[in-house]
Amino acid sequence: MELKIETEEKILQAAKTVFQQKGFDGCRMQDIADEAGINKALLHYYFRSKDRLFDAVFKDAFRKFFPKVQEIMASDITLEKKLESFIDKYMDLLIDNPMLPIFILNEVNRNPEKITEIINLQVINPNLLFGSIIKEIENGSIRKLDPRHLIISIIGMCIFAFAGKPIIKNFLLNNSEEEYLLFISQRKKEITELVLKSITNIK
Repeated sequence: MELKIETEEKILQAAKTVFQQKGFDGCRMQDIADEAGINKALLHYYFRSKDRLFDAVFKDAFRKFFPKVQEIMASDITLEKKLESFIDKYMDLLIDNPMLPIFILNEVNRNPEKITEIINLQVINPNLLFGSIIKEIENGSIRKLDPRHLIISIIGMCIFAFAGKPIIKNFLLNNSEEEYLLFISQRKKEITELVLKSITNIK
């Protein structure tokens, strides 16, 4: 059993590497088998198709992400720290899995039920964060706003830096991968500052 888990983990890591290098369409099962150091027959034994393997990589990434977010939402830290931590963890997820935004956008159009099912399986409760936001509104600490819009705005700002990589690189960063990576490393701070300033209750 332990060997099976180790093999699956090795395959998932190899698949993530190849998907990030070549994208879903440019990747072959043989490429993943080679990266994992196994034969193609063994790869097909664990994951019968490229679609199933990509789904597994996607689910594995979110299994590691959602518990951290749930812990942040349920904690007693300030709303400012909750938002800062959420942005930090979400950006880390995307940095480690830059193919996720494109996959999510494709799946939302092709098979939205699958995305909903994966998210529901994580048993995450957004009302924990919404409750913190509403409490701060009632206290007058932040301006009146719809918590749903705030969360969607945060997710959108984080995702576009990855989903829009070709545009960002070509038009803003001289088509330089080095400049893009530096841009991404600065993005957490920029998004956090924009979000916190946007909710300030200016008299």
